[in-house]
Amino acid sequence: MNLIGAVELASMKATAFLINTARGPIVDEAALADALQSGEIAGAGLDVFEEEPKVHPGLLDCENAVLIPHLGSATMETRSAMARLAAHNAINVLSGGVPPTPIPVPAAS
Repeated sequence: MNLIGAVELASMKATAFLINTARGPIVDEAALADALQSGEIAGAGLDVFEEEPKVHPGLLDCENAVLIPHLGSATMETRSAMARLAAHNAINVLSGGVPPTPIPVPAAS
């Protein structure tokens, strides 16, 4: 579901930069490509895409867009913390405990 589309982009200042490091479907990439190409906004930085790993072809031609392949968490510190948390979850479950970050499982209907 796009939270930022043509209407939202049109309401931004021409000097605005749109940054999305959250989830790809938040931004309508076709509308963003149009806004970038027309100068409606100044630029964009995307770490996530609507249909990863695909990138809207219109964005590939935008010199005012920085596109990176989901690398926002690719630091040694973050990846080490992710590994420690995963290990902590596994150790707790295997020893009969509750994981610190459980993933809810939907009830069968």
